[in-house]
Amino acid sequence: MGILMDSKKVADIGIIGGSGMYSMLSTVDEIQIETRYGRPSDKVVISEYGGKRIAFIPRHGRKHTIPPHRVPYMANMQAMKELGVSRVISTNAVGSLRKDYKPGEFVIFDQFVNMAQGRADTIFDSERVVHVSMADPYCPELRRVCAEALKGRGAEYHESCTVLVINGPRFSTKAESRFFSSNHMDVINMTQYPEAALAREHGICYLGVGVITDYDAGIAEDDAPPASFDMINKIFDQNSETLKSAITDMLPKISDTKGCSCSASLNGAQATKTE
Repeated sequence: MGILMDSKKVADIGIIGGSGMYSMLSTVDEIQIETRYGRPSDKVVISEYGGKRIAFIPRHGRKHTIPPHRVPYMANMQAMKELGVSRVISTNAVGSLRKDYKPGEFVIFDQFVNMAQGRADTIFDSERVVHVSMADPYCPELRRVCAEALKGRGAEYHESCTVLVINGPRFSTKAESRFFSSNHMDVINMTQYPEAALAREHGICYLGVGVITDYDAGIAEDDAPPASFDMINKIFDQNSETLKSAITDMLPKISDTKGCSCSASLNGAQATKTE
C-alpha cells in the first residue's frame, strides 16, 4: 500500500482484461487495494508505457478463477478511481450475433444492452439518488484512437457495435441467440455490465474493445459445432498480439486533456436535494 501514499495520482490509464495483458507491461509494482466494496479481482499491476502510468487489473483473476457473475466490478472500478485513473481500456472476448461480424475480427463498442441480473451495479445506493445518463456509455475520444490503432495494425474491425450482456457462465441456447440477433444485437458478452456503467458513474472515460471469437449458437449454421471455451480461448490467443499492439499504439496518443463529456456525467443528475 506504500505506493498510494507516495502520490495521490498513481496511474493515468487503467486496463481491465485477461491475464494475457501481463505480457505487454513492464511491472513497476504490484499493490493490493482494499476498497469500500472489498478487494479487486487481483493485485493491481502498476506500469509505464508511452509516457503514461498504467494500472492493470485481470478481470477474472490472474489464474482465471472468477466467473463473470462474480467479478467484483464495484471494487475494480473503485480501485481505478482511487488510483487516480481517468480513462479505462477494457478488453473482451465476444461472440458474434451477425454473420457479417466474423471470428477473428475486432469490435469497438458504442452501445450495450444489459440482460445480466443480480449484480451490484451502482455507487449511488444509499442516501443520494442520482440518475446518470447512459445514452452514450463509451468514450468517443477513446473509440476514435482505438479505431486508428486497429487500422494502423491492418486489423479488420467494426467501429459501431452493440454488445448484449448476459449473466453467464453458461453460453446461449440457439433460440436465445436467434432472439438476440433478431433484436439487432451485434455481439454477446458476459462482463461489459456493470463495468461500463460504473465507469460512467465515476466520471471515468471508458473504452470497450472486443475480439470476436465465435458465432453464437445457431447464428452461422444449424449443424455448426457449438462454441467451447477451448475454441474461444484459441481464437482470442491468435488475435491477442494484434490487440496488445493496438493498445500500446494507443497509449501515447491519448491526450492528457479531455475533449469529451464523460467526466461531466453527474452534472444535473442528482435528484436528492441538499440543504
